[in-house]
Amino acid sequence: MARVLVIRGGAIGDFILTLPAIRLLQENIPDCQLEVLGYPGIADLAVKAGLAQTTRSISDPRLALLFAKNATLDPALVDYFTRFNLIVSYLFDPDGILRDNLTRIGVKTLLDSPQRIVSGTGHASEQLARPLQKLAMFFEEPHWRSPTFPGTTKKPCIAIHTGSGSLTKNWPLEHWQRLITELQKKHPQHSLVGIVGEAEIERGLLPQNLLLWQNLPLTELATQLSECQLFLGHDSGISHLASACGVPSLLLFGPTDPNTWAPPQKNVRLLRAPAGDLKLLPYEVVRDTVFSLLP
Repeated sequence: MARVLVIRGGAIGDFILTLPAIRLLQENIPDCQLEVLGYPGIADLAVKAGLAQTTRSISDPRLALLFAKNATLDPALVDYFTRFNLIVSYLFDPDGILRDNLTRIGVKTLLDSPQRIVSGTGHASEQLARPLQKLAMFFEEPHWRSPTFPGTTKKPCIAIHTGSGSLTKNWPLEHWQRLITELQKKHPQHSLVGIVGEAEIERGLLPQNLLLWQNLPLTELATQLSECQLFLGHDSGISHLASACGVPSLLLFGPTDPNTWAPPQKNVRLLRAPAGDLKLLPYEVVRDTVFSLLP
């Protein structure tokens, strides 16, 4: 049995973009027992996808010593890390302190993966998996673009996420609200659901007059999304989750590069804002595109 540890922090979208690399490890290492050291709730998505057996929280304060030069680590952590045959780390380690500490305690095989994604050098998922080429593991088209949490039932439900990690990546809320009203009038057979987290609540991005999925655990949200007929959103972690669930998605892109950051699944359609400014993306263009995707 080969024990593999993937260390991955980052936000929801960053983690989901790493799942194809984790799948590559799982599929290419015989009898692979894979664990993810990451943020609780986010790392659990790898277990739900069947790509990892267990997770551990990266928030353990004892892990801070990994970034202290020549630090004496907790014996329990030494025992933990040396159990693995392979460790793949996505932690920022510009001075190699993490690598030196893990090597010093007896970790034999450690792969450093990119912490920063560079536009113009391939899709983010490809960049995140590139270090695995040292182990003769390569992406194959179109397999790596396939959904990670494919659903089997598609209900007449439209999921809408009006937020993202940055206000510059959001289409104006008044446009979303207008679209919701028109959808309710012209497609009453569809249930409309708004996906809401802490960021939307804090920024006042709560859509009105529709059912809300509020602060759902990501694994539960993945189950709900996998049954939807359509997802509408921006460049966000929730959009990556919906696309990974196999939901046909329309995503509105502003300042970010979709060639690097858009979900790689084939069921994703993009609308790019003029000059990267989502305030300039006409309401009518979005509305007509949404209606063209519905029966």
